[in-house]
Amino acid sequence: MRIGECCYIKNAIIDKNCFIGNDVRINGDPHLSNGDFKTHTIKEGIVVVKKLAIIPNGTVI
Repeated sequence: MRIGECCYIKNAIIDKNCFIGNDVRINGDPHLSNGDFKTHTIKEGIVVVKKLAIIPNGTVI
C-alpha cells in the first residue's frame, strides 16, 4: 500500500494493496450518495477504497 504526499483522507477505509497518488482528497460525509464505482464504494457516508485500487494524483472523492 502507498499513500502519496499531501493527501487528505477522512471517514474512509482503505483496503490492502492500494495505491493513492499525491494530492488526493477522500472526504467521506453523510451528504454523499451511496454508490459503487470502479475504485471505491460509498455506503452511509463512508468511502471504502477497494483492494488493488489505483487512485491517480489530484483525485477528489
